[in-house]
Amino acid sequence: MTSQSQQGPHKLQDILGHTFSDEALLVQALRHASTTDQRTKSNERLEFLGDRVLGIVMAETLYTQFLAEEEGELARRFAGLTSRDAVARVADAINLMDFARTQAVDAETSARSHASVAADTMEAVLGALYLDGGLDIARTFIQRHWEALIGEDLSPPKDAKTALQEWAQARGLGLPSYNIVTREGPDHAPTFTIRVTVKNYDAHDGCGSSRRAAEQEAAAAMLAVLESKQ
Repeated sequence: MTSQSQQGPHKLQDILGHTFSDEALLVQALRHASTTDQRTKSNERLEFLGDRVLGIVMAETLYTQFLAEEEGELARRFAGLTSRDAVARVADAINLMDFARTQAVDAETSARSHASVAADTMEAVLGALYLDGGLDIARTFIQRHWEALIGEDLSPPKDAKTALQEWAQARGLGLPSYNIVTREGPDHAPTFTIRVTVKNYDAHDGCGSSRRAAEQEAAAAMLAVLESKQ
């Protein structure tokens, strides 16, 4: 059983600011892999492309906007603005999942996997925008809808894994170690539990719909404890 929006692609095109010459591209961008036996007919290939489109546009935008920042500072901004959570926030802001075609699952699984699926769908739509309208069309959408995120924090963000790594190395403890504790749920909506360890300190776990997200959660949990003891 699949879940498909009651709203048609024409309304979404109005939101995206682009009328597709090849509307099939947009339809495919909204088709999650769980709804078809042919993965090449899902949005995964467009997601792959859209991730790269977002990357080049965001790199260009940060390069021209933050002229006084060094490479490392720009890289931290880039990581935050192209992260799953940031992309999912843009998807939610335009109600993208109202238009997506996904596998119907229970409420708990849906809530757990929402950010991951929303981010993947948003990247697929960026890929479709690029193929149908070119880089300028994709750039216009990205710069408009990421503007608020860029302006939220003018100091370069540092993700939890990077912060924990720097904390540990500054104390001569070596690199944190991340290991999978469990992987549960269906292939299209998995949940990972990751354990992070730092020499001489208690381990901490984190959960997420991807290994990367779970690692960030684990690092954040450990940092919170370490900072509370300072």
